[in-house]
Amino acid sequence: MTQSAPGRVNAPSGVGAGSSPRGRAVRFTVLLVLAALFLLPMYVLAVTGFKPFSEATAARAWLLPREWSLEGWSTAWSALAPGLWNSVRMAVPSAVISAVLGSMNGYVLARWRFPGADTVFTLFLFGMFIPYQAVMIPLQQMLVNGGLMGGLFPLILAHTVYGIPICTLIFRNYYASIPGSLIEAARVDGAGLLRTYAHVVLPVSAPAFAVTLIWQFTSAWNDFLFAVFLTGPNSWPVTVQLNNVAGSMVVPYNQQMAAAVLASLPTLLIYLVLGRYFMRGLMAGALKG
Repeated sequence: MTQSAPGRVNAPSGVGAGSSPRGRAVRFTVLLVLAALFLLPMYVLAVTGFKPFSEATAARAWLLPREWSLEGWSTAWSALAPGLWNSVRMAVPSAVISAVLGSMNGYVLARWRFPGADTVFTLFLFGMFIPYQAVMIPLQQMLVNGGLMGGLFPLILAHTVYGIPICTLIFRNYYASIPGSLIEAARVDGAGLLRTYAHVVLPVSAPAFAVTLIWQFTSAWNDFLFAVFLTGPNSWPVTVQLNNVAGSMVVPYNQQMAAAVLASLPTLLIYLVLGRYFMRGLMAGALKG
């Protein structure tokens, strides 16, 4: 460092070099190349979906179609439409219910220091590490004995229960970052535990809800194992329908690629709508609790 005047210290000569036009151009070029690499699979999916069956081959995977066709998209939509609707009816309530329950659990564990609170929180965390395969058979037997198999309710129940631990963890860390003075002010005004949660904590919980809703919706939407074991053909979600979009002797790549794009669009839209809150909610409370 150099000192040009009393009380004034100049920055090192290398500091700020990255903000020069050349540095910005290099960063922009690197980001552009990485974005192109990231979007290459989506390009292949979209381009192949617009090809007629005769052109949908591995040899022409990177080439634009000679003849643009909507046949693959039409066939894929007809095959996936029931599964898409089933997935929406399953993923939305699963994400909302688990997020709400996780918010309540996280608030209690973060702000109500009852005896054994840390033990209860640890038990919640253990639920995050139980694989689907470990509970598949007993869960299926329980649902069969209860007469609940075949519809969407078993999927909603399974994803809601499995989502509560991770939602509790996210909300607990988020609520631990809320200034204690805000909670104390509500108590001084006469607000109890539930009123403080409803009128003080819940209104500032949008970032945490964005994280949990994105996480849970994506997890439920992409699930295949529970969907196969716990539902019947009339209730199959889009992941099972997507698996069934295949030929017995010849693979219709144009239909499969179009179906893959259609199946991934809802999760992409969720990220676009709630993505601005995602990193904010994910990082909130990372250094506390």
